[in-house]
Amino acid sequence: MKWRSRIADRPRMKTFHNHLHHVHQGRQEMFRGQMVPCFEVPARLDQVLARVRKQALGPVLEAPPRDPQALAAVHSPAYLQFLAGAWAEWVAMDPANAGRDALPSVWPNQGLRSDVLPGNFAARLGRHAFDSGSPLTAGTWQAACQGAWCALAAADTVATGDRAAFALSRPPGHHAGADFFGGYCFLNNAALAADALRRHGCARVAVLDIDYHHGNGTQAIFYDRSDVFFASIHGDPHTEYPFFLGYLDELGTGPGEGFNLNLPLPRGTGYVRWREALQLALQRIAAFDADALVVSLGLDTFEGDPISGFRLASTDYPQVGEDLARAGLPTVFVFEGGYAVDALAVNAVNVLEGFAQKAG
Repeated sequence: MKWRSRIADRPRMKTFHNHLHHVHQGRQEMFRGQMVPCFEVPARLDQVLARVRKQALGPVLEAPPRDPQALAAVHSPAYLQFLAGAWAEWVAMDPANAGRDALPSVWPNQGLRSDVLPGNFAARLGRHAFDSGSPLTAGTWQAACQGAWCALAAADTVATGDRAAFALSRPPGHHAGADFFGGYCFLNNAALAADALRRHGCARVAVLDIDYHHGNGTQAIFYDRSDVFFASIHGDPHTEYPFFLGYLDELGTGPGEGFNLNLPLPRGTGYVRWREALQLALQRIAAFDADALVVSLGLDTFEGDPISGFRLASTDYPQVGEDLARAGLPTVFVFEGGYAVDALAVNAVNVLEGFAQKAG
């Protein structure tokens, strides 16, 4: 009997929200040679949470804390140790640092060694980062951990019978790899949820990333595995962040060869073409015979997003949810990007309501 056949029919969707997300609030990020206000702000989550409650999507819950060792399922111990102590080290370098966020300024690139961790904190910050636009703050570790607990709680809920659950958290996660952060992401919530579903007995898990930006961290974590299929629909990395991963020819390696699908699309892509890519991704997930689905729910595909380039309208998102529901899989939604704050809540809940109505 397939794992998914044990699902109970429960139309209301639980939302696990990160009640500690406000403690991570970057002041500025580096963007094209200048410091600018952060696009990734607490209002993103607050507005989505308010609409989830207004629309009575289902129970809104806080995830219980867990042993941080649970994060080692997808992240390296050295990286976790670094993140846990990073703020204290930053302030120890200079007490004035308490009034400014930590951003890297040097990276082990172009033939330099990355297998040795220097004693200097600034060097180690660069070793574990791949951009200078992801400020590490006094509350980053606490907020990121609570976000991970939300993802794990959502996975547990789906594994024990719910049709779907929503992990509503920030900072987002899909750009974070086993030992690196970037793209506003520090812990990979989607990867943690997928791994948790595997440990709950799900033989095959699919991760579908529909954020405008390629989920490079998720891909890197599962790239050599055949039990997790990763599919991503995103802006073409020839011109779009994160630039150095997300190309069509990235198919997986070793046991994971054939279990990675990238569907890059040009800036300006509208809903009709985007939906064709979604249908292809869902066909490949069906062929994989997945037992469960994790959706990296980025809403920066919206036509009004300030840092993205697709042309989806708010009225398109209910159908996105319906298409995801037609896959017939127990589904964990994990909140990722989306920076048009005024429209973000409508778009996110439109997806979830479309899913719930079709699945119910």
